Amino acid sequence: MTDLTSVPEPVEGQEPGAPIQGVTLYSFTRAFHGREYDLEGLIRKSAAEGFGPGLEIIGFSSFRGFPQIDDAYAAWFRDLIAETGLVQTSLAINADIGIHRDRLLNQDELIEYMRRQIEAAAKLGFPIARVQISIEPDSMEALAPVAEHYGVTLALEVHADQYASHPRILALRDRYEKIGSPFLGFTMDWGATTVGFAPSLVEAYRRRGASEELLGRVVDLWNSYYEQGPPKDQQDHAQRMGSFIRLAAENGRPDLGIDFGINGTGLFGPARVDDWLAIMPWIRHVHGKFFGIDESGEEPSVPVRDLIRLLVENGYNGAISSEYEGWHWNHWQSPFEIIAGEQKVQRSAARDAGSRMVTDAADARAQLAAWLPDTEGARA
Repeated sequence: MTDLTSVPEPVEGQEPGAPIQGVTLYSFTRAFHGREYDLEGLIRKSAAEGFGPGLEIIGFSSFRGFPQIDDAYAAWFRDLIAETGLVQTSLAINADIGIHRDRLLNQDELIEYMRRQIEAAAKLGFPIARVQISIEPDSMEALAPVAEHYGVTLALEVHADQYASHPRILALRDRYEKIGSPFLGFTMDWGATTVGFAPSLVEAYRRRGASEELLGRVVDLWNSYYEQGPPKDQQDHAQRMGSFIRLAAENGRPDLGIDFGINGTGLFGPARVDDWLAIMPWIRHVHGKFFGIDESGEEPSVPVRDLIRLLVENGYNGAISSEYEGWHWNHWQSPFEIIAGEQKVQRSAARDAGSRMVTDAADARAQLAAWLPDTEGARA
């Protein structure tokens, strides 16, 4: 599905990249919602367990009153980050146009809504703001001067059911190229390039009473779509979602249909790893999306090793936020142990690719500053 006519040629003599190891607190949502840890506790836990140095946080789910951040709170937060030795990589911000019950936001309202969040990211000290996939090229163009003013790179997340060579993403890439702002880019989400349904999700359905016959059919259906590649358009995507819903109904479990459809089309994307080459020069941040680690110590549904090799060989020096999504259904295993296992795979894969994952905070801070545009100059 990659638009090979627009894929840049490999740079001769390209120095291998050395991605920065990191984590998003989204991985620990179950522990946060269960009040096992508050925000400060999760930050300290991430530092103590060595999940950093990179740290990503979701604005609306972690900061009360976001995007309103007062000076005292911002100072407290920055002091906490300095104390723990972590390095802020990305703040996830929202592009919700349906925040009013009776109407959608117009363009001017959306830009102001995003501006307030970008300002909050700068105030808290984040150099990147992850933007949601719903933003259109015109809106990103309008936000470019806002990003430049605050010195925050906007990295739109490429997430299943879309993928790097999807027409919407290529339209954004082409607009970025036209605008020429270094403050616009993409967040690469590995969920767009999976290779199978997560075994832990299958086990969760089993625990909900799904028969082995039904589970086998669900996996077979997803595998058939993997062979076809990603959906050609939204109609194709809708057809695939409908087929999962019908499968559940035909096998006596209509209650699982929506769940099958959402997970089968929205979390497990069937694009191939090299599809990312279509936007590689614009990738500024990475969500290391994964769903679990098996008995052999590997991630069976996300090709982590191939993805790390791709990044290393293309000189990627930004951060990778390990993003454990299995917390949605896996309540019987520790997310902290699972993150530790996945990051071990990342480090091993980087060595196999002839490089390393950056785990020293000082090195990560200097490397991220060199990787991204000059934020201090922009704010001045």
